[in-house]
Amino acid sequence: MTSKLRFFNTLSRQLEEFEPIDEGKARIYTCGPTVYDFPHIGNYRTFLFEDVLRRALELFGFEVTQVQNLTDVDDRTIQRANENGVSLREFTDRYATAFFEDLATLGVEPAEHYPRATEYVPQMVEIIKRLEAGGHTYRSDGSIYYRISTFASYGKLSGIRPEKNLAGARIDVDDYEKEDARDFVLWKAPKEGEPVWETDLGPGRPGWHIECSAMAMALLGETFDIHCGGVDNIFPHHENEIAQSEGATGCEFARYWLHGEHLVVEGEKMAKRVGNFFTLRDLVEKGFDPLVVRYLLISVPYRQRLNFTFDGLHAAEQAIDRIANTLRRLANTPQCDGVGDLDQATVDEFHKDFRESLGDDLNTARALAALHTLLRRVNTALDEGGICGERRAAVDVAFKEADSVLGIFPRNDAEAGSDAEIDLLIDERKAARANKDFARADEIRDELSAKGIVLEDTPHGTVWHRE
Repeated sequence: MTSKLRFFNTLSRQLEEFEPIDEGKARIYTCGPTVYDFPHIGNYRTFLFEDVLRRALELFGFEVTQVQNLTDVDDRTIQRANENGVSLREFTDRYATAFFEDLATLGVEPAEHYPRATEYVPQMVEIIKRLEAGGHTYRSDGSIYYRISTFASYGKLSGIRPEKNLAGARIDVDDYEKEDARDFVLWKAPKEGEPVWETDLGPGRPGWHIECSAMAMALLGETFDIHCGGVDNIFPHHENEIAQSEGATGCEFARYWLHGEHLVVEGEKMAKRVGNFFTLRDLVEKGFDPLVVRYLLISVPYRQRLNFTFDGLHAAEQAIDRIANTLRRLANTPQCDGVGDLDQATVDEFHKDFRESLGDDLNTARALAALHTLLRRVNTALDEGGICGERRAAVDVAFKEADSVLGIFPRNDAEAGSDAEIDLLIDERKAARANKDFARADEIRDELSAKGIVLEDTPHGTVWHRE
Protein backbone atom coordinates (compact mmCIF):
# COMPACT_ATOMS: atom_id res chain seq x y z
CA MET A 1 0.00 0.00 0.00
CA THR A 2 1.42 3.35 -1.04
CA SER A 3 2.33 5.80 1.69
CA LYS A 4 3.43 8.63 -0.60
CA LEU A 5 1.66 11.80 -1.65
CA ARG A 6 2.61 13.54 -4.87
CA PHE A 7 1.44 17.01 -5.86
CA PHE A 8 1.76 19.10 -8.99
CA ASN A 9 3.87 22.03 -7.85
CA THR A 10 3.03 25.20 -9.77
CA LEU A 11 6.49 26.51 -8.91
CA SER A 12 8.40 23.65 -10.55
CA ARG A 13 5.66 22.81 -13.07
CA GLN A 14 5.98 19.11 -12.32
CA LEU A 15 4.65 16.35 -10.09
CA GLU A 16 6.70 16.09 -6.89
CA GLU A 17 6.65 13.76 -3.91
CA PHE A 18 5.65 15.64 -0.78
CA GLU A 19 8.55 15.90 1.64
CA PRO A 20 7.76 18.24 4.55
CA ILE A 21 10.27 20.49 6.23
CA ASP A 22 9.62 18.79 9.57
CA GLU A 23 9.08 15.04 9.43
CA GLY A 24 5.49 14.03 10.06
CA LYS A 25 4.18 17.60 10.00
CA ALA A 26 2.56 19.66 7.26
CA ARG A 27 2.20 23.44 7.50
CA ILE A 28 -0.19 24.85 4.91
CA TYR A 29 -1.52 28.29 4.06
CA THR A 30 -4.78 28.55 2.16
CA CYS A 31 -6.01 31.87 0.82
CA GLY A 32 -9.40 32.56 2.39
CA PRO A 33 -12.21 34.88 1.37
CA THR A 34 -12.36 38.64 1.12
CA VAL A 35 -15.27 39.20 3.48
CA TYR A 36 -17.32 41.72 1.54
CA ASP A 37 -20.02 39.34 0.22
CA PHE A 38 -21.12 35.71 0.32
CA PRO A 39 -18.55 33.46 -1.39
CA HIS A 40 -19.82 31.80 -4.59
CA ILE A 41 -19.61 28.11 -5.47
CA GLY A 42 -16.38 28.68 -7.41
CA ASN A 43 -14.78 29.91 -4.19
CA TYR A 44 -16.09 26.86 -2.37
CA ARG A 45 -14.69 24.55 -4.98
CA THR A 46 -11.24 25.88 -4.01
CA PHE A 47 -11.97 25.71 -0.28
CA LEU A 48 -13.16 22.10 -0.66
CA PHE A 49 -10.08 21.06 -2.63
CA GLU A 50 -8.05 22.47 0.27
CA ASP A 51 -10.24 20.53 2.71
CA VAL A 52 -9.57 17.28 0.81
CA LEU A 53 -5.84 18.15 0.82
CA ARG A 54 -5.90 18.61 4.58
CA ARG A 55 -7.81 15.37 5.15
CA ALA A 56 -5.53 13.42 2.79
CA LEU A 57 -2.46 14.67 4.63
CA GLU A 58 -4.02 13.48 7.89
CA LEU A 59 -4.85 10.08 6.39
CA PHE A 60 -1.24 9.71 5.30
CA GLY A 61 -0.11 10.35 8.84
CA PHE A 62 0.81 14.03 8.85
CA GLU A 63 0.02 16.42 11.68
CA VAL A 64 -1.49 19.41 9.89
CA THR A 65 -1.31 23.06 10.85
CA GLN A 66 -3.51 25.06 8.51
CA VAL A 67 -3.86 28.82 8.26
CA GLN A 68 -6.76 30.30 6.29
CA ASN A 69 -6.85 34.06 6.27
CA LEU A 70 -9.75 36.49 6.13
CA THR A 71 -9.09 39.60 4.06
CA ASP A 72 -11.03 42.21 6.01
CA VAL A 73 -9.34 45.36 4.71
CA ASP A 74 -8.90 46.12 1.02
CA ASP A 75 -10.49 48.37 -1.59
CA ARG A 76 -13.68 46.30 -1.80
CA THR A 77 -14.35 45.85 1.91
CA ILE A 78 -13.80 49.57 2.54
CA GLN A 79 -16.03 50.61 -0.35
CA ARG A 80 -18.87 48.27 0.65
CA ALA A 81 -18.68 49.24 4.32
CA ASN A 82 -18.92 52.91 3.35
CA GLU A 83 -21.86 52.19 1.04
CA ASN A 84 -23.65 50.45 3.92
CA GLY A 85 -22.86 53.22 6.37
CA VAL A 86 -21.25 50.94 8.95
CA SER A 87 -17.76 50.46 10.33
CA LEU A 88 -15.34 48.19 8.51
CA ARG A 89 -15.36 45.70 11.40
CA GLU A 90 -19.15 45.56 11.64
CA PHE A 91 -19.46 45.05 7.90
CA THR A 92 -16.78 42.35 7.58
CA ASP A 93 -17.98 40.51 10.71
CA ARG A 94 -21.28 39.91 8.92
CA TYR A 95 -19.65 38.03 6.05
CA ALA A 96 -16.99 36.35 8.18
CA THR A 97 -19.81 34.79 10.21
CA ALA A 98 -21.58 33.68 7.03
CA PHE A 99 -18.35 32.12 5.76
CA PHE A 100 -17.89 30.03 8.90
CA GLU A 101 -21.54 28.96 8.73
CA ASP A 102 -21.06 27.82 5.13
CA LEU A 103 -17.89 25.89 6.01
CA ALA A 104 -19.83 24.02 8.71
CA THR A 105 -22.70 23.38 6.31
CA LEU A 106 -20.28 21.80 3.81
CA GLY A 107 -18.54 19.73 6.46
CA VAL A 108 -15.17 21.44 6.07
CA GLU A 109 -12.66 20.58 8.78
CA PRO A 110 -11.73 23.75 10.71
CA ALA A 111 -8.27 25.20 10.19
CA GLU A 112 -6.06 25.78 13.21
CA HIS A 113 -5.91 29.53 12.53
CA TYR A 114 -8.23 32.04 10.84
CA PRO A 115 -6.25 35.30 11.06
CA ARG A 116 -7.86 38.58 10.05
CA ALA A 117 -5.66 41.00 8.15
CA THR A 118 -6.56 43.92 10.43
CA GLU A 119 -5.06 42.04 13.39
CA TYR A 120 -1.63 41.66 11.75
CA VAL A 121 -0.78 45.21 10.70
CA PRO A 122 2.29 45.40 13.03
CA GLN A 123 3.74 42.29 11.34
CA MET A 124 3.12 43.85 7.93
CA VAL A 125 4.93 47.00 8.99
CA GLU A 126 7.95 44.96 10.12
CA ILE A 127 8.19 43.18 6.75
CA ILE A 128 7.98 46.49 4.89
CA LYS A 129 10.73 47.94 7.10
CA ARG A 130 12.94 44.96 6.23
CA LEU A 131 12.22 45.47 2.56
CA GLU A 132 13.10 49.14 2.86
CA ALA A 133 16.39 48.27 4.54
CA GLY A 134 17.15 45.85 1.70
CA GLY A 135 16.58 48.44 -1.02
CA HIS A 136 13.43 46.83 -2.44
CA THR A 137 11.08 49.79 -2.00
CA TYR A 138 10.52 53.43 -2.84
CA ARG A 139 8.10 56.07 -1.62
CA SER A 140 5.77 58.16 -3.70
CA ASP A 141 2.95 60.48 -2.59
CA GLY A 142 2.91 58.96 0.89
CA SER A 143 2.68 55.35 -0.33
CA ILE A 144 5.40 52.69 -0.35
CA TYR A 145 5.91 50.51 -3.42
CA TYR A 146 7.81 47.31 -4.06
CA ARG A 147 10.28 47.72 -6.94
CA ILE A 148 10.03 44.35 -8.68
CA SER A 149 13.22 44.95 -10.67
CA THR A 150 15.13 44.37 -7.39
CA PHE A 151 13.92 40.77 -7.17
CA ALA A 152 15.76 38.84 -9.87
CA SER A 153 13.47 35.79 -9.83
CA TYR A 154 10.22 37.74 -10.12
CA GLY A 155 7.89 35.72 -12.34
CA LYS A 156 9.19 32.29 -11.32
CA LEU A 157 5.74 31.12 -10.20
CA SER A 158 3.60 32.50 -13.02
CA GLY A 159 6.10 32.68 -15.87
CA ILE A 160 5.17 36.35 -16.36
CA ARG A 161 8.33 38.41 -16.67
CA PRO A 162 8.52 42.13 -15.88
CA GLU A 163 11.06 43.09 -18.57
CA LYS A 164 8.44 44.86 -20.67
CA ASN A 165 6.84 46.84 -17.90
CA LEU A 166 6.86 50.58 -18.21
CA ALA A 167 9.65 52.36 -16.32
CA GLY A 168 8.27 53.79 -13.11
CA ALA A 169 4.75 52.40 -13.67
CA ARG A 170 2.96 51.67 -10.39
CA ILE A 171 -0.10 49.67 -9.38
CA ASP A 172 -1.95 51.19 -6.46
CA VAL A 173 -5.24 49.23 -6.53
CA ASP A 174 -5.64 45.84 -4.87
CA ASP A 175 -7.04 44.12 -7.95
CA TYR A 176 -5.53 44.59 -11.39
CA GLU A 177 -5.10 42.92 -14.76
CA LYS A 178 -3.27 39.60 -14.52
CA GLU A 179 -0.83 40.43 -17.33
CA ASP A 180 0.13 43.74 -15.75
CA ALA A 181 3.57 43.15 -14.19
CA ARG A 182 4.38 46.42 -12.45
CA ASP A 183 5.58 47.74 -9.12
CA PHE A 184 2.91 47.15 -6.50
CA VAL A 185 1.88 48.98 -3.39
CA LEU A 186 2.89 47.74 0.06
CA TRP A 187 1.60 50.64 2.16
CA LYS A 188 -1.09 53.08 1.05
CA ALA A 189 -1.18 56.75 1.91
CA PRO A 190 -4.19 57.92 3.93
CA LYS A 191 -7.36 58.74 2.02
CA GLU A 192 -10.59 60.28 3.17
CA GLY A 193 -13.14 57.63 4.11
CA GLU A 194 -10.54 54.90 4.64
CA PRO A 195 -9.23 53.41 7.91
CA VAL A 196 -5.79 54.64 8.94
CA TRP A 197 -3.10 53.04 11.10
CA GLU A 198 -0.44 55.21 12.73
CA THR A 199 2.84 53.29 12.35
CA ASP A 200 6.61 53.68 12.03
CA LEU A 201 6.03 53.89 8.28
CA GLY A 202 3.74 56.85 8.72
CA PRO A 203 -0.07 56.88 8.61
CA GLY A 204 -1.89 54.70 6.12
CA ARG A 205 -3.10 51.15 5.55
CA PRO A 206 -1.63 47.97 4.04
CA GLY A 207 -1.90 46.90 0.43
CA TRP A 208 -3.55 43.56 -0.25
CA HIS A 209 -0.50 41.44 -1.07
CA ILE A 210 1.52 42.19 2.07
CA GLU A 211 -1.33 40.92 4.24
CA CYS A 212 -0.93 37.23 3.35
CA SER A 213 2.85 37.29 3.70
CA ALA A 214 2.57 38.70 7.22
CA MET A 215 -0.10 36.27 8.39
CA ALA A 216 1.60 33.24 6.85
CA MET A 217 5.04 33.99 8.30
CA ALA A 218 3.66 34.96 11.71
CA LEU A 219 1.80 31.67 12.11
CA LEU A 220 3.81 29.19 10.01
CA GLY A 221 7.34 30.59 9.94
CA GLU A 222 9.40 32.24 7.22
CA THR A 223 9.39 28.99 5.21
CA PHE A 224 6.51 26.53 5.26
CA ASP A 225 5.35 23.52 3.27
CA ILE A 226 2.30 24.24 1.09
CA HIS A 227 0.58 27.37 -0.20
CA CYS A 228 -2.80 26.97 -1.89
CA GLY A 229 -5.35 29.03 -3.76
CA GLY A 230 -7.23 29.31 -7.03
CA VAL A 231 -5.44 29.71 -10.36
CA ASP A 232 -6.55 33.34 -10.41
CA ASN A 233 -4.27 33.92 -7.40
CA ILE A 234 -1.09 32.83 -9.21
CA PHE A 235 -0.58 36.28 -10.69
CA PRO A 236 -0.33 38.84 -9.33
CA HIS A 237 -1.14 37.87 -5.75
CA HIS A 238 1.04 34.83 -5.16
CA GLU A 239 3.85 36.14 -7.35
CA ASN A 240 3.92 39.30 -5.25
CA GLU A 241 3.77 37.31 -2.01
CA ILE A 242 6.93 35.46 -3.06
CA ALA A 243 8.74 38.65 -4.05
CA GLN A 244 8.02 40.54 -0.84
CA SER A 245 8.46 37.54 1.49
CA GLU A 246 11.71 36.28 -0.01
CA GLY A 247 12.93 39.84 -0.53
CA ALA A 248 12.53 40.46 3.19
CA THR A 249 13.86 37.15 4.56
CA GLY A 250 16.22 35.80 1.88
CA CYS A 251 14.53 32.42 2.49
CA GLU A 252 12.23 30.32 0.33
CA PHE A 253 8.65 31.30 1.17
CA ALA A 254 6.67 28.11 0.41
CA ARG A 255 8.01 24.85 -1.00
CA TYR A 256 4.89 23.57 -2.77
CA TRP A 257 2.27 25.69 -4.55
CA LEU A 258 -1.09 24.06 -5.34
CA HIS A 259 -3.75 25.86 -7.38
CA GLY A 260 -7.34 24.87 -8.11
CA GLU A 261 -8.81 25.43 -11.56
CA HIS A 262 -11.85 27.56 -12.34
CA LEU A 263 -15.46 26.52 -12.09
CA VAL A 264 -17.81 27.41 -14.94
CA VAL A 265 -21.61 27.13 -14.94
CA GLU A 266 -23.24 25.33 -17.85
CA GLY A 267 -20.06 26.02 -19.83
CA GLU A 268 -20.04 29.77 -19.13
CA LYS A 269 -18.17 32.00 -16.71
CA MET A 270 -20.24 32.82 -13.64
CA ALA A 271 -21.73 36.30 -13.76
CA LYS A 272 -24.68 37.89 -11.97
CA ARG A 273 -25.72 39.70 -15.15
CA VAL A 274 -26.39 36.40 -16.97
CA GLY A 275 -28.16 34.78 -14.00
CA ASN A 276 -25.74 31.88 -13.47
CA PHE A 277 -24.08 33.17 -10.30
CA PHE A 278 -24.73 30.93 -7.29
CA THR A 279 -23.77 30.94 -3.65
CA LEU A 280 -24.07 27.86 -1.45
CA ARG A 281 -27.12 29.44 0.13
CA ASP A 282 -28.77 29.84 -3.29
CA LEU A 283 -28.45 26.09 -3.93
CA VAL A 284 -29.71 25.14 -0.46
CA GLU A 285 -32.74 27.39 -1.01
CA LYS A 286 -33.38 25.49 -4.26
CA GLY A 287 -33.63 22.31 -2.19
CA PHE A 288 -30.21 20.75 -2.71
CA ASP A 289 -28.58 18.97 0.21
CA PRO A 290 -25.20 20.57 1.03
CA LEU A 291 -23.71 17.06 0.91
CA VAL A 292 -24.75 16.87 -2.75
CA VAL A 293 -23.06 20.20 -3.46
CA ARG A 294 -19.90 18.99 -1.73
CA TYR A 295 -19.92 15.77 -3.75
CA LEU A 296 -20.18 17.61 -7.06
CA LEU A 297 -17.53 20.20 -6.19
CA ILE A 298 -14.93 17.55 -5.28
CA SER A 299 -15.87 15.06 -8.02
CA VAL A 300 -13.48 16.53 -10.59
CA PRO A 301 -9.74 16.68 -9.76
CA TYR A 302 -8.80 20.13 -8.54
CA ARG A 303 -6.48 20.98 -11.46
CA GLN A 304 -9.24 20.32 -14.02
CA ARG A 305 -11.91 22.87 -14.85
CA LEU A 306 -15.28 21.90 -13.39
CA ASN A 307 -18.42 22.51 -15.42
CA PHE A 308 -21.16 23.01 -12.85
CA THR A 309 -24.59 21.92 -14.13
CA PHE A 310 -27.89 21.08 -12.50
CA ASP A 311 -27.78 17.71 -14.25
CA GLY A 312 -24.50 17.21 -12.44
CA LEU A 313 -26.15 18.10 -9.13
CA HIS A 314 -28.90 15.55 -9.76
CA ALA A 315 -26.28 12.91 -10.59
CA ALA A 316 -24.52 13.77 -7.33
CA GLU A 317 -27.85 13.29 -5.52
CA GLN A 318 -28.10 9.81 -6.96
CA ALA A 319 -24.54 9.03 -5.89
CA ILE A 320 -25.25 10.15 -2.32
CA ASP A 321 -28.42 8.03 -2.33
CA ARG A 322 -26.39 4.98 -3.42
CA ILE A 323 -24.04 5.49 -0.49
CA ALA A 324 -26.93 5.97 1.96
CA ASN A 325 -28.81 2.94 0.68
CA THR A 326 -25.75 0.71 0.88
CA LEU A 327 -25.05 1.82 4.45
CA ARG A 328 -28.67 1.16 5.35
CA ARG A 329 -28.71 -2.28 3.73
CA LEU A 330 -25.50 -3.20 5.48
CA ALA A 331 -26.83 -2.04 8.85
CA ASN A 332 -30.17 -3.84 8.48
CA THR A 333 -29.06 -7.13 6.94
CA PRO A 334 -27.97 -9.78 9.47
CA GLN A 335 -24.45 -11.08 9.01
CA CYS A 336 -24.23 -14.46 7.29
CA ASP A 337 -22.78 -17.69 8.55
CA GLY A 338 -19.49 -18.85 7.07
CA VAL A 339 -17.22 -16.76 4.86
CA GLY A 340 -19.95 -15.00 2.84
CA ASP A 341 -19.64 -13.53 -0.65
CA LEU A 342 -17.24 -10.63 0.04
CA ASP A 343 -13.57 -11.54 0.33
CA GLN A 344 -10.85 -9.58 2.08
CA ALA A 345 -9.03 -9.05 -1.22
CA THR A 346 -11.89 -6.82 -2.38
CA VAL A 347 -11.52 -4.58 0.68
CA ASP A 348 -7.72 -4.54 0.38
CA GLU A 349 -8.03 -3.54 -3.26
CA PHE A 350 -10.18 -0.58 -2.24
CA HIS A 351 -7.60 0.67 0.27
CA LYS A 352 -4.83 0.36 -2.31
CA ASP A 353 -6.75 2.11 -5.10
CA PHE A 354 -8.10 4.82 -2.80
CA ARG A 355 -4.72 5.78 -1.40
CA GLU A 356 -2.98 5.59 -4.75
CA SER A 357 -5.66 7.91 -6.17
CA LEU A 358 -5.11 10.48 -3.43
CA GLY A 359 -1.35 10.10 -3.75
CA ASP A 360 -1.67 10.94 -7.44
CA ASP A 361 -2.15 14.68 -6.91
CA LEU A 362 -5.47 14.26 -5.07
CA ASN A 363 -7.25 12.50 -7.94
CA THR A 364 -10.71 12.60 -6.38
CA ALA A 365 -12.39 11.18 -9.49
CA ARG A 366 -10.35 7.97 -9.15
CA ALA A 367 -10.90 7.92 -5.39
CA LEU A 368 -14.66 8.13 -5.90
CA ALA A 369 -14.49 5.38 -8.53
CA ALA A 370 -12.71 3.12 -6.02
CA LEU A 371 -15.44 3.85 -3.46
CA HIS A 372 -18.27 3.10 -5.88
CA THR A 373 -16.62 -0.16 -6.91
CA LEU A 374 -16.61 -1.23 -3.26
CA LEU A 375 -20.23 -0.12 -2.83
CA ARG A 376 -21.27 -2.20 -5.84
CA ARG A 377 -19.47 -5.30 -4.57
CA VAL A 378 -20.97 -4.91 -1.11
CA ASN A 379 -24.47 -4.74 -2.61
CA THR A 380 -23.81 -7.77 -4.79
CA ALA A 381 -22.64 -9.74 -1.77
CA LEU A 382 -25.75 -8.72 0.19
CA ASP A 383 -27.92 -9.88 -2.71
CA GLU A 384 -26.27 -13.27 -2.78
CA GLY A 385 -24.53 -15.14 0.06
CA GLY A 386 -24.28 -12.21 2.46
CA ILE A 387 -21.30 -10.77 4.34
CA CYS A 388 -19.74 -12.33 7.43
CA GLY A 389 -19.04 -10.40 10.62
CA GLU A 390 -15.29 -10.16 10.10
CA ARG A 391 -15.71 -8.76 6.60
CA ARG A 392 -18.35 -6.31 7.79
CA ALA A 393 -15.87 -4.86 10.24
CA ALA A 394 -13.35 -4.51 7.40
CA VAL A 395 -15.94 -2.77 5.20
CA ASP A 396 -16.77 -0.38 8.05
CA VAL A 397 -13.08 0.56 8.28
CA ALA A 398 -12.92 1.08 4.51
CA PHE A 399 -16.00 3.30 4.50
CA LYS A 400 -14.65 5.27 7.45
CA GLU A 401 -11.41 5.86 5.56
CA ALA A 402 -13.26 7.05 2.46
CA ASP A 403 -15.42 9.42 4.47
CA SER A 404 -12.47 10.75 6.47
CA VAL A 405 -11.10 12.27 3.26
CA LEU A 406 -14.10 12.83 1.00
CA GLY A 407 -16.64 13.78 3.69
CA ILE A 408 -19.62 12.63 1.60
CA PHE A 409 -21.27 9.96 3.72
CA PRO A 410 -24.79 10.91 4.84
CA ARG A 411 -25.46 11.58 8.49
CA ASN A 412 -28.71 10.05 9.66
CA ASP A 413 -29.21 12.12 12.81
CA ALA A 414 -31.85 14.36 11.28
CA GLU A 415 -33.71 11.36 9.83
CA ALA A 416 -33.59 9.22 12.96
CA GLY A 417 -37.25 9.73 13.75
CA SER A 418 -38.49 8.92 10.26
CA ASP A 419 -36.16 5.90 10.01
CA ALA A 420 -37.57 4.59 13.28
CA GLU A 421 -41.12 4.93 11.92
CA ILE A 422 -40.13 2.98 8.81
CA ASP A 423 -38.57 0.23 10.93
CA LEU A 424 -41.78 -0.03 12.99
CA LEU A 425 -43.86 -0.46 9.83
CA ILE A 426 -41.47 -3.12 8.55
CA ASP A 427 -41.78 -4.97 11.86
CA GLU A 428 -45.58 -4.74 11.59
CA ARG A 429 -45.41 -6.10 8.04
CA LYS A 430 -43.23 -9.00 9.22
CA ALA A 431 -45.77 -9.83 11.91
CA ALA A 432 -48.64 -9.59 9.42
CA ARG A 433 -46.93 -12.03 7.07
CA ALA A 434 -46.24 -14.41 9.92
CA ASN A 435 -49.98 -14.31 10.71
CA LYS A 436 -50.78 -14.81 7.00
CA ASP A 437 -52.43 -11.36 6.89
CA PHE A 438 -51.03 -10.73 3.43
CA ALA A 439 -53.52 -7.94 2.68
CA ARG A 440 -52.11 -5.86 5.56
CA ALA A 441 -48.54 -6.72 4.54
CA ASP A 442 -49.27 -5.46 1.02
CA GLU A 443 -50.88 -2.28 2.40
CA ILE A 444 -47.73 -1.49 4.37
CA ARG A 445 -45.53 -2.10 1.32
CA ASP A 446 -47.75 0.23 -0.76
CA GLU A 447 -47.78 2.86 2.00
CA LEU A 448 -43.98 2.86 2.17
CA SER A 449 -43.67 2.82 -1.63
CA ALA A 450 -45.78 5.97 -1.81
CA LYS A 451 -43.19 7.62 0.44
CA GLY A 452 -40.34 6.54 -1.83
CA ILE A 453 -39.29 3.59 0.35
CA VAL A 454 -38.37 0.37 -1.46
CA LEU A 455 -38.46 -2.92 0.47
CA GLU A 456 -36.25 -5.89 -0.37
CA ASP A 457 -37.07 -9.31 1.04
CA THR A 458 -33.71 -11.09 1.22
CA PRO A 459 -32.69 -14.46 2.70
CA HIS A 460 -31.33 -12.43 5.61
CA GLY A 461 -34.48 -10.45 6.28
CA THR A 462 -36.23 -7.34 4.93
CA VAL A 463 -34.13 -4.28 4.22
CA TRP A 464 -35.16 -0.94 2.78
CA HIS A 465 -33.76 2.03 0.91
CA ARG A 466 -35.03 5.25 -0.57
CA GLU A 467 -35.74 5.51 -4.28
